[in-house]
Amino acid sequence: MSEQPYSRSAAVYDVVYAGDYPYGDAALSVHGFIQARKPGARTVLEAACGTGLFAVEMSRWYEVAGLDAAPDMLSACRRRLPDMELHEGDMAHFNLGKTYDAVICMFSSIGYVVSVDRLRSALQGFAAHVSPGGIVVVEPWIYPEGWIDNHTSIDSWSNGDIDVARVISSDREGRKVTMRWGFTVARPGGDVEAYVENHPTGLFDHHEYLTAFSEAGLRVDHDPQGPIGRGLYVGVKPVVV
Repeated sequence: MSEQPYSRSAAVYDVVYAGDYPYGDAALSVHGFIQARKPGARTVLEAACGTGLFAVEMSRWYEVAGLDAAPDMLSACRRRLPDMELHEGDMAHFNLGKTYDAVICMFSSIGYVVSVDRLRSALQGFAAHVSPGGIVVVEPWIYPEGWIDNHTSIDSWSNGDIDVARVISSDREGRKVTMRWGFTVARPGGDVEAYVENHPTGLFDHHEYLTAFSEAGLRVDHDPQGPIGRGLYVGVKPVVV
Protein backbone atom coordinates (compact mmCIF):
# COMPACT_ATOMS: atom_id res chain seq x y z
CA MET A 1 0.00 0.00 0.00
CA SER A 2 1.34 3.43 -0.93
CA GLU A 3 1.70 6.21 1.62
CA GLN A 4 1.01 9.92 1.12
CA PRO A 5 3.90 12.29 0.30
CA TYR A 6 6.33 12.63 3.21
CA SER A 7 4.07 10.73 5.59
CA ARG A 8 7.02 8.46 6.43
CA SER A 9 9.98 9.82 4.47
CA ALA A 10 9.99 13.00 6.58
CA ALA A 11 12.04 10.94 9.03
CA VAL A 12 14.83 10.46 6.45
CA TYR A 13 14.39 13.65 4.43
CA ASP A 14 17.52 15.29 5.83
CA VAL A 15 19.63 12.20 5.12
CA VAL A 16 18.49 12.30 1.49
CA TYR A 17 18.68 16.03 0.79
CA ALA A 18 21.05 17.73 3.23
CA GLY A 19 24.11 16.87 1.14
CA ASP A 20 22.50 16.98 -2.31
CA TYR A 21 21.18 20.54 -2.57
CA PRO A 22 23.25 23.77 -2.38
CA TYR A 23 21.10 25.31 0.35
CA GLY A 24 23.62 27.98 1.31
CA ASP A 25 24.28 29.12 -2.26
CA ALA A 26 20.57 29.05 -3.10
CA ALA A 27 19.74 31.14 -0.03
CA LEU A 28 22.37 33.70 -0.98
CA SER A 29 20.88 33.90 -4.49
CA VAL A 30 17.30 34.31 -3.23
CA HIS A 31 18.47 36.87 -0.68
CA GLY A 32 20.00 38.86 -3.53
CA PHE A 33 16.78 38.76 -5.57
CA ILE A 34 14.71 39.91 -2.59
CA GLN A 35 17.00 42.76 -1.54
CA ALA A 36 17.38 44.00 -5.13
CA ARG A 37 13.63 44.48 -5.36
CA LYS A 38 12.69 45.25 -1.75
CA PRO A 39 15.71 46.66 0.11
CA GLY A 40 15.41 46.23 3.83
CA ALA A 41 13.01 43.27 3.62
CA ARG A 42 12.97 41.42 6.93
CA THR A 43 10.15 38.84 6.93
CA VAL A 44 9.77 35.76 4.72
CA LEU A 45 7.10 33.07 4.44
CA GLU A 46 8.43 29.82 3.00
CA ALA A 47 5.69 27.74 1.37
CA ALA A 48 6.49 24.01 1.49
CA CYS A 49 9.12 24.65 4.16
CA GLY A 50 9.75 20.95 4.78
CA THR A 51 12.15 20.16 7.61
CA GLY A 52 13.57 23.68 7.68
CA LEU A 53 16.88 23.10 5.91
CA PHE A 54 16.42 26.20 3.75
CA ALA A 55 14.80 28.23 6.53
CA VAL A 56 17.99 27.84 8.57
CA GLU A 57 19.96 29.47 5.76
CA MET A 58 17.41 32.24 5.16
CA SER A 59 17.29 33.01 8.86
CA ARG A 60 20.75 34.54 8.52
CA TRP A 61 18.96 37.63 7.16
CA TYR A 62 15.22 37.20 7.80
CA GLU A 63 12.56 36.30 10.30
CA VAL A 64 11.25 33.19 8.54
CA ALA A 65 7.80 31.61 8.86
CA GLY A 66 6.85 28.28 7.33
CA LEU A 67 3.84 26.65 5.65
CA ASP A 68 3.61 22.95 4.81
CA ALA A 69 0.86 20.41 4.19
CA ALA A 70 2.74 17.49 5.77
CA PRO A 71 2.47 17.35 9.59
CA ASP A 72 5.57 15.16 9.94
CA MET A 73 7.66 17.65 7.95
CA LEU A 74 6.46 20.45 10.20
CA SER A 75 7.33 18.42 13.28
CA ALA A 76 10.87 17.97 11.99
CA CYS A 77 11.07 21.68 11.21
CA ARG A 78 9.86 22.53 14.70
CA ARG A 79 12.59 20.36 16.22
CA ARG A 80 15.20 22.15 14.14
CA LEU A 81 13.80 25.66 14.65
CA PRO A 82 11.64 25.66 17.80
CA ASP A 83 10.97 29.40 17.68
CA MET A 84 9.91 29.48 14.02
CA GLU A 85 6.31 30.47 13.16
CA LEU A 86 4.82 27.39 11.48
CA HIS A 87 1.47 26.73 9.80
CA GLU A 88 -0.04 23.51 8.48
CA GLY A 89 -1.92 24.06 5.24
CA ASP A 90 -2.33 23.58 1.51
CA MET A 91 -0.30 26.17 -0.39
CA ALA A 92 -3.05 26.39 -3.01
CA HIS A 93 -5.64 27.38 -0.37
CA PHE A 94 -4.43 29.16 2.75
CA ASN A 95 -5.10 32.35 4.66
CA LEU A 96 -2.78 33.29 7.52
CA GLY A 97 -4.32 36.71 8.08
CA LYS A 98 -1.02 38.56 7.74
CA THR A 99 1.56 39.63 5.17
CA TYR A 100 5.31 39.27 4.76
CA ASP A 101 8.00 41.07 2.81
CA ALA A 102 8.51 37.96 0.68
CA VAL A 103 6.91 34.59 0.00
CA ILE A 104 9.18 31.88 -1.40
CA CYS A 105 8.52 28.36 -2.71
CA MET A 106 11.71 26.48 -3.50
CA PHE A 107 12.98 23.03 -4.58
CA SER A 108 10.28 22.67 -7.25
CA SER A 109 7.69 22.12 -4.50
CA ILE A 110 5.22 24.12 -6.60
CA GLY A 111 4.76 20.97 -8.71
CA TYR A 112 2.72 19.45 -5.87
CA VAL A 113 -0.21 21.74 -6.66
CA VAL A 114 -0.70 19.34 -9.63
CA SER A 115 -3.17 21.37 -11.74
CA VAL A 116 -3.01 24.72 -13.52
CA ASP A 117 -6.05 25.94 -11.59
CA ARG A 118 -4.29 25.17 -8.31
CA LEU A 119 -1.11 26.81 -9.59
CA ARG A 120 -3.09 30.01 -10.17
CA SER A 121 -4.71 29.70 -6.76
CA ALA A 122 -1.32 29.26 -5.11
CA LEU A 123 0.10 32.36 -6.78
CA GLN A 124 -2.95 34.37 -5.77
CA GLY A 125 -2.41 33.21 -2.18
CA PHE A 126 1.28 34.05 -2.31
CA ALA A 127 0.49 37.52 -3.66
CA ALA A 128 -2.15 38.08 -0.97
CA HIS A 129 0.44 37.31 1.71
CA VAL A 130 3.04 39.87 0.62
CA SER A 131 2.83 43.54 1.45
CA PRO A 132 2.86 46.15 -1.37
CA GLY A 133 6.29 46.08 -2.94
CA GLY A 134 6.75 42.54 -1.64
CA ILE A 135 8.41 39.68 -3.50
CA VAL A 136 7.23 36.22 -4.56
CA VAL A 137 9.94 33.72 -5.54
CA VAL A 138 9.10 30.33 -7.09
CA GLU A 139 11.52 27.64 -8.27
CA PRO A 140 9.60 25.69 -10.95
CA TRP A 141 9.25 21.96 -11.39
CA ILE A 142 10.36 20.29 -14.62
CA TYR A 143 8.71 21.68 -17.75
CA PRO A 144 6.55 19.29 -19.82
CA GLU A 145 9.09 19.12 -22.63
CA GLY A 146 11.82 18.21 -20.17
CA TRP A 147 10.06 15.26 -18.56
CA ILE A 148 11.40 11.81 -19.47
CA ASP A 149 8.66 9.19 -19.62
CA ASN A 150 9.22 5.68 -18.25
CA HIS A 151 12.37 6.75 -16.44
CA THR A 152 13.45 4.95 -13.28
CA SER A 153 16.26 5.72 -10.86
CA ILE A 154 17.91 4.41 -7.72
CA ASP A 155 20.01 6.30 -5.18
CA SER A 156 21.34 5.69 -1.69
CA TRP A 157 22.57 7.83 1.22
CA SER A 158 24.07 7.35 4.65
CA ASN A 159 24.66 9.68 7.57
CA GLY A 160 26.60 7.23 9.69
CA ASP A 161 23.54 6.27 11.73
CA ILE A 162 21.08 5.08 9.09
CA ASP A 163 21.28 4.01 5.44
CA VAL A 164 18.56 4.98 2.96
CA ALA A 165 17.92 3.64 -0.54
CA ARG A 166 15.25 5.12 -2.81
CA VAL A 167 13.91 3.76 -6.08
CA ILE A 168 11.73 6.05 -8.21
CA SER A 169 9.33 5.11 -10.99
CA SER A 170 6.49 7.17 -12.42
CA ASP A 171 3.50 7.25 -14.71
CA ARG A 172 2.17 10.21 -16.65
CA GLU A 173 -1.37 11.11 -17.67
CA GLY A 174 -1.24 14.29 -19.73
CA ARG A 175 0.36 16.90 -17.50
CA LYS A 176 -0.01 14.90 -14.27
CA VAL A 177 2.93 12.77 -13.18
CA THR A 178 2.67 10.42 -10.20
CA MET A 179 6.09 9.47 -8.91
CA ARG A 180 6.36 6.38 -6.73
CA TRP A 181 9.19 6.60 -4.25
CA GLY A 182 10.15 3.23 -2.82
CA PHE A 183 12.27 3.53 0.33
CA THR A 184 14.34 0.97 2.20
CA VAL A 185 15.74 2.27 5.49
CA ALA A 186 18.28 0.32 7.55
CA ARG A 187 19.10 1.25 11.15
CA PRO A 188 21.65 -0.11 13.62
CA GLY A 189 20.54 -3.26 15.40
CA GLY A 190 19.11 -4.91 12.29
CA ASP A 191 15.94 -2.85 11.91
CA VAL A 192 14.97 -2.53 8.22
CA GLU A 193 11.75 -0.93 6.95
CA ALA A 194 10.43 -0.58 3.42
CA TYR A 195 7.56 1.50 2.09
CA VAL A 196 6.29 3.32 -0.99
CA GLU A 197 4.98 6.90 -1.19
CA ASN A 198 2.96 8.40 -4.05
CA HIS A 199 4.07 11.90 -5.07
CA PRO A 200 1.61 13.46 -7.58
CA THR A 201 2.94 16.51 -9.41
CA GLY A 202 1.91 18.73 -12.30
CA LEU A 203 4.05 19.74 -15.27
CA PHE A 204 3.54 23.43 -16.10
CA ASP A 205 5.05 25.30 -19.03
CA HIS A 206 6.78 28.66 -18.97
CA HIS A 207 3.72 30.53 -20.20
CA GLU A 208 1.54 29.00 -17.47
CA TYR A 209 3.92 30.17 -14.78
CA LEU A 210 4.06 33.68 -16.24
CA THR A 211 0.27 33.78 -16.54
CA ALA A 212 -0.23 32.64 -12.95
CA PHE A 213 2.07 35.41 -11.71
CA SER A 214 0.42 38.02 -13.92
CA GLU A 215 -3.13 37.03 -12.95
CA ALA A 216 -2.09 37.34 -9.30
CA GLY A 217 -1.16 40.97 -9.96
CA LEU A 218 2.60 40.42 -9.84
CA ARG A 219 5.22 41.87 -12.18
CA VAL A 220 7.36 38.86 -12.97
CA ASP A 221 10.95 38.31 -14.10
CA HIS A 222 12.41 34.94 -15.05
CA ASP A 223 15.93 33.75 -14.34
CA PRO A 224 16.40 30.72 -16.64
CA GLN A 225 19.18 29.21 -14.53
CA GLY A 226 18.18 29.44 -10.87
CA PRO A 227 20.04 27.59 -8.12
CA ILE A 228 20.17 24.17 -9.86
CA GLY A 229 19.31 24.88 -13.48
CA ARG A 230 15.51 24.75 -13.28
CA GLY A 231 15.13 28.52 -13.29
CA LEU A 232 13.49 30.95 -10.91
CA TYR A 233 10.44 33.19 -11.18
CA VAL A 234 10.53 36.42 -9.20
CA GLY A 235 7.36 38.51 -8.90
CA VAL A 236 6.90 41.95 -7.37
CA LYS A 237 3.61 43.18 -5.94
CA PRO A 238 3.08 46.76 -7.16
CA VAL A 239 2.71 49.58 -4.70
CA VAL A 240 -0.60 51.33 -5.29
CA VAL A 241 -0.42 55.13 -4.81
